[in-house]
Amino acid sequence: MVKKKKKRKSIKKPRHRIYRVAGYLMRAGLLAIALSILWVGLYRFAPINGTSLMGMRHLGGTEISYQWTSLDDISPNLVRAVIAAEDNKFCKHFGFDLGEIKAAYEDAMAGSGWRGASTISQQTAKNAFLWPGRSLLRKGVEAWFTLLEEAMWPKRRVMEVYLNIAEWGPGVFGAEAAAQYWFGKSAANLTAYEASLLAAILPSPNKWRANPPGPYVANRASSLRRKMSVVRSEGRDLCVQSK
Repeated sequence: MVKKKKKRKSIKKPRHRIYRVAGYLMRAGLLAIALSILWVGLYRFAPINGTSLMGMRHLGGTEISYQWTSLDDISPNLVRAVIAAEDNKFCKHFGFDLGEIKAAYEDAMAGSGWRGASTISQQTAKNAFLWPGRSLLRKGVEAWFTLLEEAMWPKRRVMEVYLNIAEWGPGVFGAEAAAQYWFGKSAANLTAYEASLLAAILPSPNKWRANPPGPYVANRASSLRRKMSVVRSEGRDLCVQSK
């Protein structure tokens, strides 16, 4: 009687598993890219109803004050103030200020510590699409969303989103809520003085007060008003003005 040969079980080589995992990762990466493009495209037109930071503040027990406002209803004084305070080259760069990045790196290497070099575009990407925190991963994702933003949005839209989702006090988000909270008026009616105070507290809105301002904020605001005049005279806000 002839014995049947037993079939050998095929042993899958480890590299086949590697190829399969690589395929999954590639598909996941492509899906993430596609979804991020759709997300940025949606925010090109749709008002932003909330951000991760707003959610965190709410979960921490802070009452959120937020109202989406068209850039047409925000004083040009505030536009000039934040350009003067945060990003003098806003209308010229493609999302990153390479000169500021280089200067920040050189300062760090000289022992002065790391300082912020983020543009308004980068801050908008961070606030609109990402979670709070600092890590290389988050910084890389921020760079990706910044590039998408610059490619898909006009500068006017970047500024509109930035002014609407920036934090300006405990649970106070956006220009309209900030104007009402600190000065009891609409964002459309902010004076140059008031706008400079709002821009002055942006680095630490939960630490500093816009009204009444402390000595540091008052001095910073005074300096910003001089810079705002330069922004206006040199047309550094032209890319934001309505056509």
